[in-house]
Amino acid sequence: MFSQQAYIGKGRIDLRLKNGQLVSSGGMFARIAVKPLSCFACGSYMIELTPETKKYFRTLLVLGRVSNLPTVWSNCVAGWLISGGGSIAALLLLCGGATALYIGGMYLNDAFDLEFDRLNRSERPIPSGAISVGDVWGYGLSWLGLGLVLVYFFNTTTFALAIALVFSIVLYDAVHKAIAFSPVIMAACRFFLFLMAASVGKNGVTGLAVWTALALACYIVGLSYVARSESNRGPIRYWPCVLLIPPLILAFLVNDEEFRKQSLLLSVILVFWILRCLSHILFTADKNIGRSVSGLLAGIVLVDLLACNGCGAGWALLFAALFGSALLFQRYIPAT
Repeated sequence: MFSQQAYIGKGRIDLRLKNGQLVSSGGMFARIAVKPLSCFACGSYMIELTPETKKYFRTLLVLGRVSNLPTVWSNCVAGWLISGGGSIAALLLLCGGATALYIGGMYLNDAFDLEFDRLNRSERPIPSGAISVGDVWGYGLSWLGLGLVLVYFFNTTTFALAIALVFSIVLYDAVHKAIAFSPVIMAACRFFLFLMAASVGKNGVTGLAVWTALALACYIVGLSYVARSESNRGPIRYWPCVLLIPPLILAFLVNDEEFRKQSLLLSVILVFWILRCLSHILFTADKNIGRSVSGLLAGIVLVDLLACNGCGAGWALLFAALFGSALLFQRYIPAT
C-alpha cells in the first residue's frame, strides 16, 4: 500500500492509497480524499475536503466576518491615494497587514462575547460548538501578531498607528457590550486604519487625510449605533443616522470647480445607497436592522470612492469592484 505523510495545519495527516483514492486519517482534517488527476508531466492529486472540514473552514470565515474585507482594502487604498500613492508593492503589503489585524480583531470579538452569545446568539460558532473558545483566542492573537509583523516593515509612524489600531481593536472587543459609546471606539479603529494607510503614501499623514479619516469615523459611529439595536434587541435610535452625512459635507468643501460635478454625482450615489439601506428600518413596519447594517458596511467603499474623487478611472473601477465584492461576499458570509 502506498503511504505518504503530509503536514497541514495542526497535526499530521496520513495519506494512504485505497480504492484508487488517497484518504487521510488523524488531525482536524480527518478523512480528506485526494483524487488523482491526469497530467502529462507528472502524477498530481486534488484534495477534496470532507463535509466536516468544509464546515470548519466556513466557521473560520464566519468568525473573521471576511465579507467585510473589501471595505478594509478600500480604506487602505483610499488612505494611500489621498496621501500621494506610491509603490504598489507597499500597498499590497499594507492590505495584507490590515487584513490580518481585521481578522484577528473579529476573532477576539467572538472570544470576548462568549457569555453574551450563549444567552442571545447561540448560533454563533463558539456557543454552537463549531469551534472551541481556546482555538478562537489562539487564532485571534496570532492574526494580530502577523498584522503587526507585516506593518513593522514600514516607517515608525505606520507602526505607531498600527499599535494604536490594535489597542482600539482589543479595547472595543473587551468593552463594547458594556458601554454605550462603544461605537466611538469602533470608529477609532477605522480612523487609525485610514491614517495607517495614509502614512504609507508618498506625502504621509496630511491634513486632508486626517479630515477624511474623521469623516469616515463619523460614518462608522452612525452605522455602529444602528447595529447596536440589532445585538441589544432594543429600540432603534434614529439620530445616529445624521452621522452618516459628514463624508458628503467634506466632499462638498474640498472639491473645487474642476472636480465639483463628479463629486456631486458620487454624492448622489452615496445618498441613494444610504437611503436604500435605511429604508429597511425607516420606511417599513417590518424592520430589518441586519440588512440595513450590512448595506451600510458595504457603503464604506462608496465613502472611500467619494473621498478619492478625481483619482482616475482605473482606481474608480477598483472601488466599484470592491463594492460589488462586499455585496457578493455578504450573500455567503454574514457581515455582522
